Amino acid sequence: MKKNVNPWYFVPSTYFAEGLPYVVVNTLIVVLYKKLNIPNDVIAFLTSWLFLPWTIKFLWGPVVDIVGTKRKWIIYTELAMAALAILASISLGTKYFLVASLTCFMIMAFLSATQDIAVDGFYMISMDDKKQAFFVGIRSFFYRLAMLFSSSVLIIYAGRLESVTNNIVLSWQTIIVIVALIMGVLFLYHTFVLPFPDADSSNKKFNWHEFWDAIISFFKQDKIWLAIAFILLYRFGEAVLLKITPLFMLDSVANGGLGLPTADYGKIYGTVGLIFLILGNILGGFAIAKWGLKKCIWPMALLLNVPDLVYVYMAYHTNLSIGYVYVLVSLEQFGYGVGTTAFMYYLIQICGEKYKTTHFAVATSIMNVGLMIPGMFSGKLQMAVGYPKFFIIACFLTVPGMILIPFLKYKE
Repeated sequence: MKKNVNPWYFVPSTYFAEGLPYVVVNTLIVVLYKKLNIPNDVIAFLTSWLFLPWTIKFLWGPVVDIVGTKRKWIIYTELAMAALAILASISLGTKYFLVASLTCFMIMAFLSATQDIAVDGFYMISMDDKKQAFFVGIRSFFYRLAMLFSSSVLIIYAGRLESVTNNIVLSWQTIIVIVALIMGVLFLYHTFVLPFPDADSSNKKFNWHEFWDAIISFFKQDKIWLAIAFILLYRFGEAVLLKITPLFMLDSVANGGLGLPTADYGKIYGTVGLIFLILGNILGGFAIAKWGLKKCIWPMALLLNVPDLVYVYMAYHTNLSIGYVYVLVSLEQFGYGVGTTAFMYYLIQICGEKYKTTHFAVATSIMNVGLMIPGMFSGKLQMAVGYPKFFIIACFLTVPGMILIPFLKYKE
């Protein structure tokens, strides 16, 4: 049993494993249901509920922190999610596919949220502060790589299968089975590769006093309510864009969308867009490691939010060439990579020393409240005002979070 393993052996794979199921249940199935002709408002409302496990995961965060080891939580949730993906694939071929598949994806979402808690906790106990700062960009990159793998490679392949088989259901069943196989391989890899840090103890006994102390201690920190407001508002614009962006790309020009085929939509996010997002994640992590979060957060916040204007432009110019769409999305993805790297490192900074895992779970739960609720109503808003006005509103919603930046507390 190795206590010290080079982080390059497990940070990339654990964050890819963390990102893949999250993106499948919160992004990939948006495209799936669109291809199955479910209305925009129904898709946005129902799939936003899948944020719920990440919103309330702090309720069982202390259990992961106290009971068993984070290593075991990681590998066994991966195995369970592989099994759920198989069931979800089968459910797509049933008469009640929407209810059946959503049930499978909701259970997978709870497992994924639990894995998130364990992976983030494992990250913090397996490395010192200097390595954590260095790898924050690396972990963000591989998390985003999982996101882009799901929203590009898998979707491109789904589009090709649709063309070859002329069977949308069979095509997407195949995609979900591929997800199951990947999670199964990651389960086996992590079983043999993950280290056994001394801090990852399995000798703790659960008790309610420590459970509530872990949660309440988060809210007793200095300036925590300002931090909570920032967590809720920093990604507000992104929250309303999240469910609508893929629908806009896939919707017909007659409905105000770009009318992209499934494969082309995947290529846009999986080629030049991927390269720029990688640059954003990596450069963001290096910048924070060199100059500190306090000096970097303002420009990084601007890089996150200002590029949202590209969607306003595209909504008013739906006849753009595919090459121009590549360029615009790449700019937005670069800013997204930089801005979210700063945000995730801020969440690490506000975690207390004693209950780091639980505190990070609480912080990310609050973050997901800020993503879930706006997302639930984004479809209604878009259908009420149309794509152009919707994207303008989303851009204005980025402002409140940036206003709070000068008042935040930083460690460095």
